[in-house]
Amino acid sequence: MNQSIEITIENKVFSFPCGTTLKDILLNSEIFLDDNYQNNPIVAAKVNFELMSLSEPLTYNATIIPVYLFSSLGKRIYRKSICYLLCCAAHNIFPSRRLRISHSLGDGYHFRFDKVEDINENEVAKISEEMKRLVQEKKDITIRVLPYQSAIDYFINRNFGFSQTVEILKYEHTANVKLYGLDSFMDRCDEPVVYNTSVLDLWELRKYNVGGMLLRYPRSSDFTVLQTYKNNPLLFSIFEEYRKWNSILQMESIGQLDTYSRNHNISSYIRLAETLQWKKISAIADMIYERDCVKVIFVAGPSSSGKTTFTYKLGINLTVLGKKPILISLDNYYKTRENVPIDKDGNKDFEAMEALDLEYFQQNIKDLYNGLEVDLPSFNFKLNRREFKNKPIKMESDTIFIIEGIHGLNPNLLPNIDVKSTFRVYISALTQLNVDDHNRVSTTDNRILRRICRDSMTRGVDAKTTLDMWLIVQAGENKHIFPYQNNADVMLNSAVDYELGALRTIVEPLLKTIEPSNSEAFAIASRLLNILEKVYPIPSSLVPKDALLREFIGGSEFDIT
Repeated sequence: MNQSIEITIENKVFSFPCGTTLKDILLNSEIFLDDNYQNNPIVAAKVNFELMSLSEPLTYNATIIPVYLFSSLGKRIYRKSICYLLCCAAHNIFPSRRLRISHSLGDGYHFRFDKVEDINENEVAKISEEMKRLVQEKKDITIRVLPYQSAIDYFINRNFGFSQTVEILKYEHTANVKLYGLDSFMDRCDEPVVYNTSVLDLWELRKYNVGGMLLRYPRSSDFTVLQTYKNNPLLFSIFEEYRKWNSILQMESIGQLDTYSRNHNISSYIRLAETLQWKKISAIADMIYERDCVKVIFVAGPSSSGKTTFTYKLGINLTVLGKKPILISLDNYYKTRENVPIDKDGNKDFEAMEALDLEYFQQNIKDLYNGLEVDLPSFNFKLNRREFKNKPIKMESDTIFIIEGIHGLNPNLLPNIDVKSTFRVYISALTQLNVDDHNRVSTTDNRILRRICRDSMTRGVDAKTTLDMWLIVQAGENKHIFPYQNNADVMLNSAVDYELGALRTIVEPLLKTIEPSNSEAFAIASRLLNILEKVYPIPSSLVPKDALLREFIGGSEFDIT
């Protein structure tokens, strides 16, 4: 007797044989087919609010909500899917090579072949043509489940052996391993991919720098076109510097971090990571000191980059060099919530420069330059009000201002200042640690985890509220921060590779408070929990009190509020 399952779509109930795939349910014109499907295809589905590939077979009753390409989740699935497409094409053309994802770079992902010093234009063109062939032939991407040992053997035997993938499989401790298959190629994916290659028709593969390729995708602001290519050599140089350092220490993936955490003294690695970061900050202080005319340092970066702690550490290094730093946070110039501007969707736009009392800030700086004493404000986010510490300050001959905030690189912040007297620093948590060979931890996800911890501890904001606001935060970053990052004199990577383990112990319980629902917050929380489950927990007690990470997990020796 064949079993059947009940599927609810838009409040209508349908019956299907047990094991029917989501593709056969949602793309069945007699059951459900949106009129706009051709222009906005369904790329995945929420099944009882869990995000799943259309290749998944269903064996239980469920409520299904389609996920369309032109949605935040759909765009993310597209980007993940073209990475899968590249990995398959590279395997077909160069089966004896090991391809590894490196990091994001502007509107693309950087890939390189292991133990291949360079790749020429002709080789890149061959891979690109193979990707196009796979798209034109409309190949199905299926789900294949292998026993644990079979999966381990598959990744060991492929090419030179995908060691990072093997390490993460060993830590996941599962009897069966779900892989995505295209013809004879199989790979693990931490997020759903599309069910068929025909959707993946907009991308560009180009040679990038020595030994690398850049897989470009359309930007979220207009997902129908590829924007004109813009190089970002400064950002790439930061990634490459940390990649080489990680390669020396053999710490390039979560699997390697897990192995180190279990079998070695992780506290030694934490000290190494923190020493490296301190050394970088010290080098920036030296650069500033060598420019004797510098009076104002602007520090900017996206949310949860660690701007505040960096500012304290930079100030310490400048003090050692004989300067008298005055630290000014733009967060202390926020307007009260009721006076924050509204965006086009009717939401409070805390990322806009208009959310700051810019006139008051500029007057404070002007008064300081004119030799007046100024009592700088602080903003109490829990009480939604400006406060004062009654500790007036005054500018002296060796004074140097360090102004930090998301708008620090915007020329409209202090439009009349002498550019020669300024130094600009861009800081972000540029995650270098991948999950395995082909799956990465995005810098955005790293910052989300940081922000959830900080918002919970210092601003009285729960995880769901933080995640509900995140799309607005990202839109603000794309508008107000990223366009100015190349104005910086120097960039700093604030991420430390051990931090996911330290964040897990704090943020995991916060994420688990978010109940299943058709909200963006639940989908993001599920993705983040999936990452954290792969990370060996590291006690927060091992994190030094002066670590930048303390800004988010608490216990900092600096006055972080």
